Amino acid sequence: MEYLLNNEEFTAPVSPEGRYFNSSVICSYCLGFLESEVPIDDSQTMSLIRHLFLPINPRFSCIMVKDEDGNMIWKRVEVKPEEHVKVPIFPESDSSGLYDQYYSDYVSKILTEKTPSNKPLWEFHVIKYPTSAASGTLIMKLHHSLGDGYSLMGALLSCLHRADDPSIPLSFPSRKPSSSEAVQSSGNNLFKRFLSVIPSSFNSISDFGWSLIKTGIIEDDVSPIRSGIEGTESQPFTLSDISFPLDGFKEIKSRLGVTTNDVITGVIFYGIRQYMQEIKGKAGKANSTAVVMFNTREVEGYCSVKDMLQPNSKGRWGNQISFLQMSIPKMNQARISNPLEFVWEAHRLIQKKRKSFSVFLIGWLLGLEMKLRGHEAVARRIYSTLGNSSLVVSSLNGPLEQMALANHRVKGFYFTMTGGPENVNITIMSYMGSLRLTLRTLKGFIDEHKFKRCLQNAFELVHKAAMNTPATTHSATL
Repeated sequence: MEYLLNNEEFTAPVSPEGRYFNSSVICSYCLGFLESEVPIDDSQTMSLIRHLFLPINPRFSCIMVKDEDGNMIWKRVEVKPEEHVKVPIFPESDSSGLYDQYYSDYVSKILTEKTPSNKPLWEFHVIKYPTSAASGTLIMKLHHSLGDGYSLMGALLSCLHRADDPSIPLSFPSRKPSSSEAVQSSGNNLFKRFLSVIPSSFNSISDFGWSLIKTGIIEDDVSPIRSGIEGTESQPFTLSDISFPLDGFKEIKSRLGVTTNDVITGVIFYGIRQYMQEIKGKAGKANSTAVVMFNTREVEGYCSVKDMLQPNSKGRWGNQISFLQMSIPKMNQARISNPLEFVWEAHRLIQKKRKSFSVFLIGWLLGLEMKLRGHEAVARRIYSTLGNSSLVVSSLNGPLEQMALANHRVKGFYFTMTGGPENVNITIMSYMGSLRLTLRTLKGFIDEHKFKRCLQNAFELVHKAAMNTPATTHSATL
């Protein structure tokens, strides 16, 4: 088998996706943030890394090298945990004992830093200073070639446990379809399913063609969320976040007869257009596209790490992701007066994308290009897709219950990604009944305070409008 923890001479081929994310074009990382309720005691850090973290996957003890045939492989090396743990020292704070600005500056710095290629591609940053959000923060920085958000989340959760009762496993929001969706997808009416293939095929060809055009030919307009400047991935970014009550989104969902994802997407699109219009009035009608990243595994919830490492597991370890491109609805008078238009439009777009095979066509194209032109060519295509768009969005489900790590209760939990040329990246994480949007924005170009205010305002306006709308099971379309 590929994964044998007791094999000191462990080697394994680097997957095509692993090579995309560690190329001359893209060097991408996933960063996870655990906010502690109590001051962090880091005396157990080295022991936890050796006995809890490293055994999860051999890749955490490997570096990328070329074999005799010139192929990239993972090769085991000796790991010195102390070289991967950073404990910064901040200047004395004069702001009521809080270190928010120093913390923000430190995070901005590590977002663009690269880990050494001659060591395993991960780092832990232990922030022992209090901020307005937590008594301390643990930041895990892992290279995207090690795995996608689903894999790394599974690895992280294997180190954590329920704060109230460690013997009970963590639970997660259900991904099961609603009763109406289940009826639609049942096999009782084969004739309807057959008829649905026709529009699905048309949508697939249309979406696939549009994706190709967006990737290589047409760029989004320069706007308050897209500078149009090349190479911004190496420039400083600011990380900020905003939390919403998950029940609020569920209330909107029930009122409008749509999905929670429809509501989240509609609120984000509406908030973005508000921000664009505030910065520059005519920008509300700029051509803007969102690239939505998602997990392609056919699983509900997270698999155990042991199951992930099985070759035929549906929830297998690695980078099992793809993307959809969605046009951000433009601002017009009707949408200004009725913010629910953005939710209904998001619902329409997502329903259309779900019936399309374009995701698989895109995957097939990338695989073919990998065989014919190599991983650098594929990396350039991905880079171009992100660079020609205005926004990247991705999401993960977090536990319903509070987690703990080594007697540290986790107050907050969020993540972000780096390495792409987009000027705005939004990641979404649910945890303990809260939905947290993390905003990675280009420093000096995006006004993160105004951006957050517009998103908050969008949610409040959508929620108010939905509560004044009679509950329905019918989803309107534009």
